[in-house]
Amino acid sequence: MRLRAVSGAKYCFHPQARGNSVAIVEFSQDEKDEIVSQIKTYFRDELDQEIGQFQAEFLLDFFSQKIGGAFYNVGLRDARAVFESKLQDIDDALYEIEKPISLR
Repeated sequence: MRLRAVSGAKYCFHPQARGNSVAIVEFSQDEKDEIVSQIKTYFRDELDQEIGQFQAEFLLDFFSQKIGGAFYNVGLRDARAVFESKLQDIDDALYEIEKPISLR
């Protein structure tokens, strides 16, 4: 079973966590409800274990606090790569419209 992505998820990296080993990722209540539902389904379907709402929320909070920053950083690297690619495209386009000049 594959977990489906939560559509429109927005992550908040708390500035006060910057430089600390703990990063905090927050989800809206709707996003959290969907992720918790997916966790419960995964445990039921893949591990043959039933876990309650509280346990699933606790697991989500644990992973958000302990490894959320790692996923956030991967997202930043991906965004940086897209930005650099677009910047290169702009640089190439500017070079193409450059007018030849002769200073003789």
